[in-house]
Amino acid sequence: MVIKFEVMGNVILSEARVYVGTYAKYNNGSIFGKWLDLSDYSNKEEFYDACRELHSDEPDAEYMFQDYENIPDGLINESWISDNLFEVIEAVSELGDDEQEAFYLWLDNNSRDIDTDDISGLIDSFRDDYQGTYKDEEDYAYEVVEQCYDLPEFAKTYFDYEKFARDLFIGDYWFSSGYVFRCS
Repeated sequence: MVIKFEVMGNVILSEARVYVGTYAKYNNGSIFGKWLDLSDYSNKEEFYDACRELHSDEPDAEYMFQDYENIPDGLINESWISDNLFEVIEAVSELGDDEQEAFYLWLDNNSRDIDTDDISGLIDSFRDDYQGTYKDEEDYAYEVVEQCYDLPEFAKTYFDYEKFARDLFIGDYWFSSGYVFRCS
């Protein structure tokens, strides 16, 4: 299953939290539960220990994740949390906030699966492909020319940055929401 993200803007996985109730309580008309901050737990087992303690009045509770914040949809639903969630949170939290949004765009464009693919491999591949934030394709072309070509100032005034950008983005790079990526 490939998880598709809508650009999550301002989603910070380090602030992920889940409202945990149980199906039995819900079926009996109660939404009793509690918000649990995932940053308080180092792994899924610690999180489930907290769920068991919270709902210790039920011997074999079926947890219901009634709401959640700052977690991509493909890593959680009402009755399930990905085995990789805590590993993903740790790895993605090492990216800056702006890089996290770029990372989700990159995942979608490359049809990568954050739930089953090796997260450190995904982060490494993302870092290889991610070029930065630019106002448009031509803005990136200006930077490439400055960094890679030793053109005299005179030649730069005649250089067609628009066409150069078009050529760059035909097959070597792609641009979305202000982010530039190298094609994998």
